[in-house]
Amino acid sequence: MSVKIQIIVLIFSYIYGFIFYYLNKVNYQITTKEKIIYRSITTMLFIYNIVLIYLLILFKINNGNFHLYFFLLMIIGFINAYQMSNKLIKAKKVQDLLAKFKKKCYIKKNRG
Repeated sequence: MSVKIQIIVLIFSYIYGFIFYYLNKVNYQITTKEKIIYRSITTMLFIYNIVLIYLLILFKINNGNFHLYFFLLMIIGFINAYQMSNKLIKAKKVQDLLAKFKKKCYIKKNRG
């Protein structure tokens, strides 16, 4: 595997860690109010699909060669996305925007 392809896969793995974090967050928000069996099944299917998509893209980029450092970079991307989202939520401007957005959504939802 050439150096160019390795760099592309490393960048892809890091970005995929971000994508995985935000999709995981959406999955959690959707399934929090459901029964435990439904939550377990949807989470298993979600993880299965995420892994399958990652492997399919990896096959397109470098014929499916998988190394440990690809997985480590994906974990680092996941952790960085978690840290960045926590910093954004704590920021005052973002809290104000979220409050306005929730208020608008609540008003539209109760209109009928």
